[in-house]
Amino acid sequence: MEFEVKREKLVLRAGKQKFEWHIEPRYWRNPLIYVGLLFLLPIVTYFLYPQMLPTIIDANLLAAIAIPLGWMTLGTGRMNFGPQFFIGAGGYAAALCSIHLGWPPAVTLLVAIVTGIIFGLLMSPLAILSGGLYYTLLTLLFPLVFLEVTFIYTDIFKGDTGLFGVAPMINVGSFTLNQLMICLLSLLMMLLYMFIVDKITRSKFSASLAAINDDEEVAAAMGVNVNKMKIISFAIPATMIAVIGWFYAHYYSTFSGITYLPLTFMLKVLMVSMIGGRVQIYGNVVGGYFIAFLELLLGMVVGDYAQVVFPIILLVLLLSLPEGLFGLYRKRRYREYLPTLHVRR
Repeated sequence: MEFEVKREKLVLRAGKQKFEWHIEPRYWRNPLIYVGLLFLLPIVTYFLYPQMLPTIIDANLLAAIAIPLGWMTLGTGRMNFGPQFFIGAGGYAAALCSIHLGWPPAVTLLVAIVTGIIFGLLMSPLAILSGGLYYTLLTLLFPLVFLEVTFIYTDIFKGDTGLFGVAPMINVGSFTLNQLMICLLSLLMMLLYMFIVDKITRSKFSASLAAINDDEEVAAAMGVNVNKMKIISFAIPATMIAVIGWFYAHYYSTFSGITYLPLTFMLKVLMVSMIGGRVQIYGNVVGGYFIAFLELLLGMVVGDYAQVVFPIILLVLLLSLPEGLFGLYRKRRYREYLPTLHVRR
């Protein structure tokens, strides 16, 4: 067996068989550099300024929420204004099983996945039956209703105090080392989500999504099963987002709906998508880090006034950069990876 690496292709020879994979440096060089820098950042931070590790974790998790939300938006043609509902479902399911049943994080992860699948499938008909303002209002109301439920059934959800005593995700004896390990784990999860959604948007499956986005009736006439595509594009991203709730619960060893279900958290997630680059999966990483570090910087500089300055800065950026921060890079090196996105009104 011989393996040969050339500039534009990889060649594998096994006996009389020959396999070739054509590659170009511009497609793998820059991604490798970016991923390497993402892994290098928490390691350098661990030695120089470990207090910043929670901010990097927050950035990774925000991006990990926005990436599947981008797939959901692309596949349904509608913007979901309540992704935090699935965070709450996955987080509460994992926390309750950990506290009352003593299940470890590996088992509660499966619980969060199953919970995400169930709620994703139950709510997926919304993408078929409702549209425009109705879809927006419904997705906006679900997390708020869920929040009220946590206040009504305080014996289960513990209201605004939240659930305490959730098993920690990692415990190696050192708090700072725990933060580093969790930071790397959050980065791996975010990169895994990016890899999955990237493969989806580059596959033949994305052609059907693009057709649905352009015109559902034309897509159906072409033989695309529109309803099936919408259900898949709703349920699977919902499950991916529910896993983030599991991560939050075991990372903080507590989970409270008042933290993730209100509109403020939803606006932060949507800003990650818009500031990063209008649901671009690569721009979500830029948006996640920008939002997380902007919050940290404003908290250090202006203190209590950060809650006022923060939305003003975001509003200015939205008006001055309609294509988002990632759009600045794409103007210099334009290459269209995703189908054209037309969010239905």
